[in-house]
Amino acid sequence: MEKIETFEEIDAPPDVVWDVLLEFDSYPEWNPFIRAIEGDPSRGERLRVRIEPPESRGMTFRPTVIAVEPERRLAWRGRLIVPFVFDGDHEFHLEPIDDDRTRLLHRETFRGVLVPVLLDHDRVERGFEAMNEAVKERAERRAATETPVSS
Repeated sequence: MEKIETFEEIDAPPDVVWDVLLEFDSYPEWNPFIRAIEGDPSRGERLRVRIEPPESRGMTFRPTVIAVEPERRLAWRGRLIVPFVFDGDHEFHLEPIDDDRTRLLHRETFRGVLVPVLLDHDRVERGFEAMNEAVKERAERRAATETPVSS
């Protein structure tokens, strides 16, 4: 088993960060790592995901959504052909820091006999970090332009 975890503190509330993560149609405009996602982010549904790690050949795969907790967690499981060859559980976890800030955990846990051969840990980690930075920029820009509702 191998795990990659990256964190980002974002000056935007979890609902704003969540909206950015779920706007799959806009990924090609801003996301340097996950270049495209198609499908419905609902438990049990299959997505079509295109990743392009830095300095690597891109890859498209069809993971199954394994967890959806609005404004808190989105996770999917991808695998290469059959279980336990090369499986990856990908997760975005949002933790409120206070009313206007969020800590983003971006994690993938890899399992299988081909993980030592196929996984380029450093490039994937750099891809996660680039995506985190892009999420931060997009969410903070959005939070700064939203007008609070007065009571």
